[in-house]
Amino acid sequence: MQRLGFIHDMMDVKVLILYVTARADYPMSCQEIYEVCYQDECLSYFDVCTALPEMVESGHLSETEERYTITEKGRQDGTLTEDSIAFTVKQRAENAIMRFNRQLRRSSFVKTRILPREDDSFTVMMTLDDETGNLMNLELMAPSRRQALRLASLFEQKAEKVYNLVIEQLLEESKEIEA
Repeated sequence: MQRLGFIHDMMDVKVLILYVTARADYPMSCQEIYEVCYQDECLSYFDVCTALPEMVESGHLSETEERYTITEKGRQDGTLTEDSIAFTVKQRAENAIMRFNRQLRRSSFVKTRILPREDDSFTVMMTLDDETGNLMNLELMAPSRRQALRLASLFEQKAEKVYNLVIEQLLEESKEIEA
């Protein structure tokens, strides 16, 4: 019986990995490569785990601290072979890599740290940056580690909303003072 889908052999796996890593703005872990490449039910995590060391050995990818980036050789060979990727797989992979790039870019602008205090409470330090620099630093006290972790997690999800609310409130107050 014929296998359905794009992935039929290890070469298809490697072509898809080259396609994805060529479009990644940041080095990717094995898990991230798998998640972005999983656009076809015929791809398994073990296929990716097998392909990556072979691609490093062949000079198509480089590995630093368990993160992979495409090399110039990989870029050149990927350009020659990417036409063999099925259009629907290519489109889904393109969307997945754009989401990956967007998430990592955003996470570089939103930072949180939790520091213990002497009274067994915690300080949650939250920072929001953009391309030009720092937009906001916010420190909050949390009575427990659990609450500190929750505050940090929620800030990571809603940093822009928090920033916009602060700006809105400050500017609203200044309008009332001016009137």
